[in-house]
Amino acid sequence: MAIVEPSPKNCTSVNLPLILEILYLLLLIFSCIRIIYDTRSAPKTISYLLFAIFVPVVGIIFYFSVGINYRKRKMYRQKIISDNVIGLSLLEKKMIFAPSADKDNLALMDKNKRLIRFLNQNGINPVTSNNHIRILLNGEKKIPEVLEAIKNAKHHIHIEYYIIEDDSTGREIENALVEKVREGVTVRLIYDDFGSRSVRKTLLRRLAAAGIETNPFNKIVFIAFANRINYRNHRKIIIVDGSIGFIGGINISDRYINRPRIRRRRRRWDQMYWRDTHMRIEGDGVSYLQFLFFCDWSFCSESTLPLSVEYFPTFESPVNYGTKQIQIAASGPDSDTSIILYSLLELINTAESELLLTTPYLIPCESLLNALVLASIGGVDVKILVPKRNDSLVINLASQSYYDELLQAGIEIYEYKKGFIHAKTVVVDGSISTIGTANMDDRSFDLNFEVNAIVFDKEVAHELRNVYFNDVKNAIRVDPNKWEDRPKIKKLLEKTVRLLSPML
Repeated sequence: MAIVEPSPKNCTSVNLPLILEILYLLLLIFSCIRIIYDTRSAPKTISYLLFAIFVPVVGIIFYFSVGINYRKRKMYRQKIISDNVIGLSLLEKKMIFAPSADKDNLALMDKNKRLIRFLNQNGINPVTSNNHIRILLNGEKKIPEVLEAIKNAKHHIHIEYYIIEDDSTGREIENALVEKVREGVTVRLIYDDFGSRSVRKTLLRRLAAAGIETNPFNKIVFIAFANRINYRNHRKIIIVDGSIGFIGGINISDRYINRPRIRRRRRRWDQMYWRDTHMRIEGDGVSYLQFLFFCDWSFCSESTLPLSVEYFPTFESPVNYGTKQIQIAASGPDSDTSIILYSLLELINTAESELLLTTPYLIPCESLLNALVLASIGGVDVKILVPKRNDSLVINLASQSYYDELLQAGIEIYEYKKGFIHAKTVVVDGSISTIGTANMDDRSFDLNFEVNAIVFDKEVAHELRNVYFNDVKNAIRVDPNKWEDRPKIKKLLEKTVRLLSPML
């Protein structure tokens, strides 16, 4: 009987686990190189590297999903060029304003001339002084004002929003817009395809069917979803007939309106009291909001709108709207610099006596944190108002991880307990104020398209100051001693989450 000897094992077989380990190691090295090459912020680079190295596979997938930065090389190269063309055309048509200031505010303008020059470096965004301003608290004040402006529109309505929902508020806006289209008014809508993803097949289709021109900003389509989810259009602006504008933090949704007649959803955050701030502008300051809309429309629709007097009527209009002075700060992935961050840093640096900040998300970058600490140590009374509970446990922990440095510098932190405070405002020395869409985090400064209005007016600043201290009545001041005595496990969680804060 012949004996057949078994062939030696593994002589020719493939060692699959070893090959996979080598391939993963090569992928990790490649990913680390991309992180270092693509990420300009050192803290953010370190965070991504640590996450990719110490959280196998998931860390790499996370980076290539939401972290990778294509903006200068691919996505926004053409937008930057297009925006410059529109700006140059405005200059050529002399559709710009010479910087101006009311005689009573000359000292205020002189004090902030560096900020004013910085925001007007392209020549088309000077301070405008022919404006009337109305502060609108919460959706129950804003929505009726918007509906009234839409009702009186004669030529066009331009809307650019992050969140639009198919609820009673969304349908109110829809009905008003459809009625204006029937009257011959042109309506254009830019919506964020991520923020308004729930209405892409409902409300937005109805609007388009009614004759309203709609375009998504950064359309999300399968693979494109991975790298475009970061670059959200977080702006919330409305322009009516080129002379009335709305700007602030309030989206088109029932959750922003505190009124009993709305049927609340079962989600906890839709049932809470929402505190937010918006602003209605009438006058020359609307022109730059119109310019932003023109640039964004050109980007997402691949068509240009005419730079005519119908869209920029205040350039030739003799109407005296008021005396409020406004300058717009707008930035995003299409900006060479973080304009909103730099404008906030300049405002903080020029503060002499008082600095009041309201933000729903407090995850400051190092430069912003240092500026706040320096202002407080230098004698400025710095107060920060944030929600007691955020809509994300991770973000809540990340925000609280900065309390130690802020409290040690003498900064007062107030946590709003009545509901969720979503306002984004700053009041400096009772004379300058900002209202807009930008939160105090890296996402707003670096990844999202944002817009703030800076108002150089003591009356408006005084009104917002009163609003601030009314909100503080519904807040709890964080006691430095009690905060220091919080459980060690909570301190550990905060410090751990803080490592991820540049990515939030």
